[in-house]
Amino acid sequence: MPSAPPQPVQLACPACGTRFRSFIFTLVDGGDQPELKGALLTGQLNVAACPRCGVASVLSAPLVYHDAGKQLFLVYVPQELNSQPQEIDRFIGDASAFFLRSLPPDTPRAYLLAPRRFLSLQSLIEAIYEADGVSAEDLRRQNRYVEILTELVNLVEDDEQFAAAVQRYHEELTPEFLTTLEAFIGATNETQAQMRAMLVKVREKLLVQLERLTEQAAIAELKEAIERLRAASDEELPDLVSELRLLIDYSFFQMWTEQIEAATAAGDTETAQRLTERRARILELIEEIDRASQELFERGTALINAVLAAPDPVAALKARADEVTDDLLVVLSANIAAARYAGDQALLEQLERLTTTIKEIINSRLTPEDRFINELLMQETTAEATRLLRKNMTKITPELARRLNERAEVEEKRAQQANAERLRQLAREVNALLF
Repeated sequence: MPSAPPQPVQLACPACGTRFRSFIFTLVDGGDQPELKGALLTGQLNVAACPRCGVASVLSAPLVYHDAGKQLFLVYVPQELNSQPQEIDRFIGDASAFFLRSLPPDTPRAYLLAPRRFLSLQSLIEAIYEADGVSAEDLRRQNRYVEILTELVNLVEDDEQFAAAVQRYHEELTPEFLTTLEAFIGATNETQAQMRAMLVKVREKLLVQLERLTEQAAIAELKEAIERLRAASDEELPDLVSELRLLIDYSFFQMWTEQIEAATAAGDTETAQRLTERRARILELIEEIDRASQELFERGTALINAVLAAPDPVAALKARADEVTDDLLVVLSANIAAARYAGDQALLEQLERLTTTIKEIINSRLTPEDRFINELLMQETTAEATRLLRKNMTKITPELARRLNERAEVEEKRAQQANAERLRQLAREVNALLF
């Protein structure tokens, strides 16, 4: 489909008065012009940056968005243009005629005779997202990312304030946020070189700051783990070491040794001796845990190999259901990765069938509440989990809320804060639906 060319315009920068040339797009075809669609959705369509001072200006212009695949014909005319009704009708008519001429003969076109008009550009953008299957919650999160990114762009030249903003928004600067930033960079065109440069600079500084914050968080987490292990009684120590096993590595023991050396240097031989003995005990417990994990892995591997050797692996696994545990899924996951790496499609399919069977066996042992919780956790987004809750009101009980909080506590003890927060969020939603 031929695309409508942009209209050249002469502008004067509102900040420094520099005159420069830019372009205005009034017709965007989302199916044939994904780059323009991306610019529209990220707020960069019809935005002109001064080549001298970099100040960006939004160019007010009527806009038609078209997508034949989704049968969208959306119209936005800024109110500040004070356009006469006949001018708007003529603009829409010309756009409709352009797309009618461009469509193949067998393509539906009745939607072009009934354009959807919007009072704001944001509402038009929301309609596009809705047609793409993006939920209102996802859109709100995306808008929040845009707000944060706008602030970071404005602060990018001030190192101190930029660092403070990154610290302030640290919890929201997720991989999704970085994907949004990449989308903004990718949506810039050749007329937005300065804007692109600013976004790239934000990305570079942001990655440096995030790496520093991650290192600081890791150090803080290690310090907290050491304090907990120092304070624990001999009886509490085995369970605590098991809980913190993933944190106990070379860096952990290096930090622990530094505390022993500091106590020795200060002449506190009693503390140094106590820390040395506790370190030795932690090493013993780590060896026991790792040995037990290795034995579990070997037993799991033996079980998988045995059922794979049977004529019907799924039936063989069901016959040994009493040996199936959650740990077997970890073993199976490692085998699946190896089969995928080796390109053994037949083995991969068998292992995936076994995975399904193991989950069914484990699921059959669960309470109704835990089965429903697992179903909720399998949803890709919070919005999908909320919809599933509302579709199953008969399952919304105080027992479900209690069990969600119990499982959140377990995840917190395992230092899985993201999982714990998701469970607590679900518990809050269940309580809200109850009352």
